[in-house]
Amino acid sequence: MLSGKRILLIITGGIACYKSLDLIRRLQERGATVRAVMTEGAQQFITPLSVGALTGGKVFTDLFDREAEHDVGHIRLSREADLIVVAPATANIMAKMAGGHADDLASCVLLATDKPVLLAPAMNSRMWSHQATQRNLKVLKADGILTVGPNAGEMAEKGEAGYGRMSEPLEIADAIVAHFTPSEAPLKGKRIVITSGPTHEAIDPVRYIANRSSGRQGHAIAAAAAQAGADVTLVSGPVSIPDPKGVKVVRVESAREMQAAVEQSLPCDVAIMAAAVADWRVASDAAKKIKKDGSGKVPALQFVENPDILAGVGNHTRLRPRLVIGFAAETHDLIENAQGKLKRKGADWIVANDVSPENNVMGGTENTVRIVTADGVEDWPKMGKEAVAEQLVARIANRLSQD
Repeated sequence: MLSGKRILLIITGGIACYKSLDLIRRLQERGATVRAVMTEGAQQFITPLSVGALTGGKVFTDLFDREAEHDVGHIRLSREADLIVVAPATANIMAKMAGGHADDLASCVLLATDKPVLLAPAMNSRMWSHQATQRNLKVLKADGILTVGPNAGEMAEKGEAGYGRMSEPLEIADAIVAHFTPSEAPLKGKRIVITSGPTHEAIDPVRYIANRSSGRQGHAIAAAAAQAGADVTLVSGPVSIPDPKGVKVVRVESAREMQAAVEQSLPCDVAIMAAAVADWRVASDAAKKIKKDGSGKVPALQFVENPDILAGVGNHTRLRPRLVIGFAAETHDLIENAQGKLKRKGADWIVANDVSPENNVMGGTENTVRIVTADGVEDWPKMGKEAVAEQLVARIANRLSQD
């Protein structure tokens, strides 16, 4: 989503500096190139060495750096970026910007730039609510400065709470993506149905069959599709993560409930079956908890197959979506199994991933996927699940634009 974009990240002095390290990674996952400027205050919390290790380049700290300033480095830095992001943005840097001060490298860059600037404010809640800060914020917004956050929550100071927490790196990354997203959203007017999470198949009132799916990947795809302008219905099994914003969520427990919810959501333009549906359920779940009787005998459970939701959608005779995407979570023979699934289930694409325990995909925050189609296999690098979602949604938008 940020491929080819150059981001200049200005890190100013606050405890939220540690989040900037994660922000760099999130932006790089989305394809951006990141350069960094650090103030003297920022260097009290994190080191230029840490930042440079992540950006892969020089970290700029000194206005009078002979090496950088021989060609007016602060001017060059301010003009070579597509967007300047200040995260964290302290009350001090906001005051400097509002007053037009330029007494260090960061403030000089901000005064000299002709590019858009995004602030992620971070400070004590009383500093944020102070009339001077709010006055400066009003001036900056009138000057066209963009902002994201701050959020409410616990402060670094013990017992302090309120507005002033810097937005999370994912929120800032989303705001940056939104800045570069065309006003005409690529999936505007498109209806997308997505399944996510596990299913729980009851054995008795207290036990069930399930798997380790967290729902993070399916929920991330729903969020990215909504951000791209789609009308999204998310059919979610039991998960402990928040609902994506701007998405209609239908909560279900079992595979049969998920199948019914998906069928009720048709017709749609795109179906993305990302849920890890249990393949089997017990033929008849017990009305009461199954108890041990002391005999040492294990109760016999008879299993039956659950409905194949992906095959039902992919081979639908009347309401098949224009694009049907399935997921193949495998521990061996990844491509062979995914290619077989593609043919059997009538899908257009299969998103294949190796969920062996050592890869920490199920329940983890990162994924390595391979897109299997009738035309071949496309390998994607390891990235955060949000980045996988954004890249998949961009691929979907491109496909639909060609139909």
